[in-house]
Amino acid sequence: MAANDTEDRRTRQKVFRSVLDEGPITASELARLLDLTPAAIRRHMDALESEGLIEVRELAGKQAGRGRPARHYVVTSEGHGSVSHSYDELAVNILRFMQDRVGADAVEDFTEDLIAKLRDRLGGELDRRGGTTVASRSRGLAAALTREGYAASATPVAAGTPLEAMQLCQGHCPIQAVASEFPEICEAELAMFSDYLGVDVRRLSSLAHGDHVCTTHIPTSELTRPLIHSNDRPQGGSR
Repeated sequence: MAANDTEDRRTRQKVFRSVLDEGPITASELARLLDLTPAAIRRHMDALESEGLIEVRELAGKQAGRGRPARHYVVTSEGHGSVSHSYDELAVNILRFMQDRVGADAVEDFTEDLIAKLRDRLGGELDRRGGTTVASRSRGLAAALTREGYAASATPVAAGTPLEAMQLCQGHCPIQAVASEFPEICEAELAMFSDYLGVDVRRLSSLAHGDHVCTTHIPTSELTRPLIHSNDRPQGGSR
């Protein structure tokens, strides 16, 4: 019985992690992804939902049949909190102390250093995966961010139209609690994305603001995308 319980917990954790990485996702998609029976996936989904770790989101245009909206699952704020680093509260308190004792400039300096180090860690991966198009570079950025724990993906939208773009989604943020109180971290991260991709990007949703995912809109159509002029790049920024 104990062995069965342990295996059950491991499977449930895999289900939760898959919702974190792939959500919004349906139960049938999860069953195929994890090679579980419909009954097994439903049992785990019900348990995770009752624990407040996942919840249903109905997406416009997604039908389950007979006109009913498909039930897509996403990780809740509580679920994201369950995988957050245990040092979040300490980090927030340190930044508050810096802000109170030294001033806002100290937090700004810390933020710039934090994002610069992230860019350095991503650098090798981005250089290897970086392509000649904005779309390919977006995919490289998503792959590099995933290795940093952001559960990222890059998906094309409105392909073949003048409004075509990539949507960069980050299903998890290792510093979500810190970014919630210090949004300048998100702004610096977004500026880093823009600098690497070479186009102006826009944040559509944010985990730090209580959304289920961080979504960044990356224009790829040459007809509509606002290119960043080299003179507009931050000093010392990477191309």
